[in-house]
Amino acid sequence: MIRIGLLGAARIADQAIIQPAALRNDVVIAAVAASNLEKAQAFAQQFGIEHAFGSYDELIARDDIDLIYNALPPSLHAKWSIRALLHGKHVLCEKPFAMDAEEAKAMVAAADASGRLLIEAYHYRFHPVFAEVERLVKSGELGTIHTVRSNFSVRIAETPGSLRHNAPLGGGALMDLGCYPLHWLRTLFGGTPEILWADAICPKPQLDSSFELRLQFPNGPLCYVGCAMSEHLSRHHDASLYLEGDKGQLEVLNLVAPHQGHKLCLTKNGEAHEYQINGDTTYDHQLAHVIACIKGETKPLTGGQDAIDQMQLIDDAYKAAGLLPRGLCK
Repeated sequence: MIRIGLLGAARIADQAIIQPAALRNDVVIAAVAASNLEKAQAFAQQFGIEHAFGSYDELIARDDIDLIYNALPPSLHAKWSIRALLHGKHVLCEKPFAMDAEEAKAMVAAADASGRLLIEAYHYRFHPVFAEVERLVKSGELGTIHTVRSNFSVRIAETPGSLRHNAPLGGGALMDLGCYPLHWLRTLFGGTPEILWADAICPKPQLDSSFELRLQFPNGPLCYVGCAMSEHLSRHHDASLYLEGDKGQLEVLNLVAPHQGHKLCLTKNGEAHEYQINGDTTYDHQLAHVIACIKGETKPLTGGQDAIDQMQLIDDAYKAAGLLPRGLCK
């Protein structure tokens, strides 16, 4: 039985790990730690978690916890992931991995030194829909892919204490939303893309509510990337990817959360074929992957050098748009 401890009484924890764990017989959510004991106890009572702690140190010091789920703000990912690793815990860390590439390097070094796993929670990565996109790209069915358009936008209202609207905590549209299409593209095409152009709209200093990028992958496609969390947007998200090759085109709607409804449209020789791929929730697939990695049955698809390169691209994107990497916004 793999015993999971939650760092942070975060809303995302319910769908991201509590619900998936409840469907398995080889894991249990054993404890939660929050910024104060009352908050932790309320969360534990709501979700039927046995132990609650008012400090993060208390949780990671326990010998009866195997895996830490770090859902704290990005500004706390490095500190507490590293401490958990050094206490012998595996860590599933929410995206974005860190505040910048330097923090990411320190986190990966700690994982290597501890011999424990540090996996980044890009949950889409583990779903069969993305596996199908990978298959189509790598099989050559689309031919040489020359143009890609990607977007993740949804209205995120600013509320008191909202970390997404607080740059020193790791907020911003690129950190919260744009990281997804950037990760799609890096996973599909490999290498480090050249940033040809970048721009952001900032309603307050250093806080991007929308972000646009134009990237060129080495011997690969020209990619347009957009993300936004502005107030004028719909509360229904747009997470779309369009790949144009010389033999065919592929459009994917809702690549972030395909279990909530998705569509793939493959067009070849002027004929369009729409279809779907069966699967559980992205979070179910993510937890299954993490457990398989802990058991030594497979290798992690995220974390390690991938996480460092992802944060470096985000850092470089902020710089290209005339903004500070989040690590310098503290």
